Amino acid sequence: MYAELLNNHPELFTFDQRKKIRQLLKTFYADDNKTHSQESTMKLLHVVRILLDEIGLGRTAVLGVLLHRAVEKGQLSVTDIDREFNTNVATIIQGLIKVEDLYKKNTSLETENFRKLLLTFAEDVRVILIIIAKQLCDMRTPDNHCKEKQLEMAKEGTFLYAPLAHRMGLYSIKGELEDLSLKYTNREMYNEIASKLNESKQSRDRYIADFIEPLKEKMTEIGVPFEIKGRTKSIFSICNKMKKQNTEFENIYDLFAIRIIIDAPAKREKAVCWQAYSIVTDLYQPNPKRLRDWLSVPKSNGYESLHTTVLGPEEKWVEVQIRTVRMDDVAEKGLAAHWKYKGIKSESGMDEWLKNIREILENPELNAIDFMDEFKLNLYDREVFVFTPNGDLHRLPKGATVLDFAFSIHTELGTRCVGAKVNNRNVPMKYILNNGDQVAVLTAPSQKPNLSWLNIVVTSRAKNKIRQALKETEFKDAEYGRELLLRRFKNWKLELEDGKISRLAKKKGYKTVSDFYQAIANEKLDLLHIKDTFLELEHKDAATETVQRSAETFSKETPEVDPKEDVLVIDEHLKNVDFKLAKCCNPIYGDQVFGFVTAGGGIKIHKEDCPNAPQMKARFEYRIVKAAWSGKSDNSQYPVTLRIVGNDDIGIVTNITSLISKESAIRLRSISIDSNAGLFQGNVTVMVNDTKDLNAIIKKIGRVKGVKNVART
Repeated sequence: MYAELLNNHPELFTFDQRKKIRQLLKTFYADDNKTHSQESTMKLLHVVRILLDEIGLGRTAVLGVLLHRAVEKGQLSVTDIDREFNTNVATIIQGLIKVEDLYKKNTSLETENFRKLLLTFAEDVRVILIIIAKQLCDMRTPDNHCKEKQLEMAKEGTFLYAPLAHRMGLYSIKGELEDLSLKYTNREMYNEIASKLNESKQSRDRYIADFIEPLKEKMTEIGVPFEIKGRTKSIFSICNKMKKQNTEFENIYDLFAIRIIIDAPAKREKAVCWQAYSIVTDLYQPNPKRLRDWLSVPKSNGYESLHTTVLGPEEKWVEVQIRTVRMDDVAEKGLAAHWKYKGIKSESGMDEWLKNIREILENPELNAIDFMDEFKLNLYDREVFVFTPNGDLHRLPKGATVLDFAFSIHTELGTRCVGAKVNNRNVPMKYILNNGDQVAVLTAPSQKPNLSWLNIVVTSRAKNKIRQALKETEFKDAEYGRELLLRRFKNWKLELEDGKISRLAKKKGYKTVSDFYQAIANEKLDLLHIKDTFLELEHKDAATETVQRSAETFSKETPEVDPKEDVLVIDEHLKNVDFKLAKCCNPIYGDQVFGFVTAGGGIKIHKEDCPNAPQMKARFEYRIVKAAWSGKSDNSQYPVTLRIVGNDDIGIVTNITSLISKESAIRLRSISIDSNAGLFQGNVTVMVNDTKDLNAIIKKIGRVKGVKNVART
């Protein structure tokens, strides 16, 4: 198989380089399990064949695929490869190693690892193409995978790799990935459509022949070589059409398309394609709404073609694609062929798109579902092309507005946008752009983004920038409002602690302290009215408080509290305050803690080393209040989950549960154990009084025979 690859691509490596690669493969892929080694090497060669024959990549990508595992094992360095083969494979090999590491963590479409995976893709476009080739290779050999793995591959094929292949211009690979995904997930539907396509093949071939015959006669008159092909739509797209139209296979009429491929010199390409279009529309009635002109302005992935839909014999709609041999090569092999014909050495044609993808991936505000929607939207976008007053071309997704255009040029221009002049006519910022529009953005220095802007824009870049601007504005307003309030209270010789502000906000009808501060900043609240409300609350507190405490009873570091008082002292000056323990870190008596005033006005208690603590303290410092446990516990018990890892020995679980049951101050609440490959991992939830009891039980469990690690989650 290796020899066949080299014979088909003699320009790939010199004779000495071939010998070197053969030696490296023998060295690095030989192991004790000969069968496994052969299967592993065979898969790599299959992937290389897809890269060379179906995608059109060259030596750099091939070396990356063949040798990245040798680099991963430390048996070979990237510098050695660069020196030996005079090429730069560093980004490809590093990208492939990162991707494999993430896949070992069982990356799913809903996890943060998936975001990291896509960021790795976006470092070098060839990594994307290689991973697509690997996915296609896996899906072509289903017998090598269990049913569960097949379903997982089908999910990834539909949601990630097919859209990626589409964006790269690999339309035939995209179709095959979708067909194979359907084959794994709905074998019955796949077989039914495939069977009916075979049954109707004879009549379909006859129809295509009747459609093509008059075209051939007219096309011959142009005087350039050409080829006319008929092709059937993919099984996946037929299935989707049946679902969308809620109809049977027999009622789907546009099952096939005709492709006219012309062998024309570069200078005459466009003229000859339009001549062919004229012949088609003279013979058959076109649907003007279905004309797609990617000759005048090609797609961002290099795709060029003319598409039209015409009414053929028997009143059936037929899609006709018109392109040259060069355009067809680009359409079949996507970006790689586009680079080859354009003479681009650095393979940087997708830099702008990759930049947009990175912006989506690096946006922490998006949840998993919104993130996938944004990502797929950016992959599948249909484009409009508009111009600046200077004549610079900008590409945007279909449905983009003036506001999208403004943000695509510069963030500052977007945030100050009030409308635009489109073709010398004033339009609002929500105006939807059309192909060929000339756009001059109009701005105002006082303009600021508001929430309604998110309903105007469609591009992920604009949405991200608007969300960012809104958060910055809210933060600045809240900070200004807080300073204004505290300054005024200081002038009035009134002391206002952070703990009382949440009560003030609630009294004034605001759900969060931040909203309260913003209302002050925007002059929606009168500070004199706030003063009156504060004095009212103070009067009520004074009337109900029966015990006075002096400041001397507190220390900033360790407050001294009467055992009968609160188990938790908040902000040193407050008592009998309702609080809840945060579920993100589950603090217990004895932990170092702090309080956080929530949106609803209550207080949540977090551990100082809570994973969310740095973010809360950086963004909402004004909502942080001090908190410390009092000198004596009230005998409450707190749930703590322990993560236990150990050898899967007989009786180990019994030993652990028996040990816990013997502890009088500790109760076992729940236990879940999972064993795999001789190891067990378990989550044990126990009820403890304080950190002292917790540390004691962790030490005891750690001494149980077979236990390797015990840690609090």
